[in-house]
Order: sequence, then structure tokens, then C-alpha cells
Amino acid sequence: MEKIKAYLLKHSVSSNSQGAFSLQKKSNFGERVGDKIQYSLSEALYLVDAKKIIVFQGNKELNKKDLLKKFQRIDKKIELKYSVFKDLRKRGYILKTALKFGADFRVYEKGSGPGKSHAKWLVFSESESTKISLHEFSAKNRVAHSTRKKLLLAIVDEEGKITYYEISWIKP
Repeated sequence: MEKIKAYLLKHSVSSNSQGAFSLQKKSNFGERVGDKIQYSLSEALYLVDAKKIIVFQGNKELNKKDLLKKFQRIDKKIELKYSVFKDLRKRGYILKTALKFGADFRVYEKGSGPGKSHAKWLVFSESESTKISLHEFSAKNRVAHSTRKKLLLAIVDEEGKITYYEISWIKP
């Protein structure tokens, strides 16, 4: 498959190539926005790593290092989020952004995806050194519960190992 040409414009990466539409249909990367496929920052990094897309800014091709620098200006937690995205995607899950929920990602069960079912989890990615107050934890859990999803905390340690904690409400 020929690499997809995508373009970085301000805060988003998108492509209008046939390959982008095929990849979106086949593997659920990106979202159709008008006549283009728009990728989240994590999706773009993943696809660059997988050698599926080439990202340009104007006429200049951006390598992964340059792309990461630009993305860090947009999202200071991009490296942390990307490590979680990459890990879950390699495990076969479909991830989409969850900005409107205040979370990092919505995660769909294996074999599912947007349009087929609802996401099972809302993911919040945190470094093991980050302190979360009980109030913040409770707010994250309430958001997940109110959207009928389970909370999935992804804790990334200093070596890059990720531990997942699934939190859900129970009725005593």
C-alpha cells in the first residue's frame, strides 16, 4: 500500500486521499470530516510509526521527531497519551478522542467501533508521579458513569510500562 499523504494544519492532521478513506473504513483510523479524513494527534503518530502515512506542513515532510515537537506545543501530555494509545491499539482496541468528556480516549471492545456500538471505557492517562485528589478521581468516575462507560486509568511508570485500573460503580 502506498503511504498516505496527510497535512498538518494548525492543530489537526488530515488527508483527502483515497488511501485515507480506505484505511478509515478498514481499520477505523481517523474520522470523516467533510471531504477529508481527520486524524487525532495520537492516530497520526501511530500511523507515522507504522509507516502508513507521511505528514507534511506545506511542502515540507515532517519526520516523527519534528511532528512530536509540534504536537507537544498543542498537547503537553502527547507522549504519555501516545504510549497508552499505541499499547491499547496494538492489543486490538479501537480508540477515539474523548475531549467532549474531558478524557483522553474512548475505547471500544475488540471487533467493535464507532457506529457499531458504544465505547466501553473512558481512558485517563497519567504518569505514576502525578498526584490526583479524591475530588478529581471522583469527577472522572462520575463522567464515566454518566456516559455509561467504565473508567480506565492508564498509569505510565518511569520505564514506560503501563498499568490499567478499571473502575466501575457497583450497587451494594
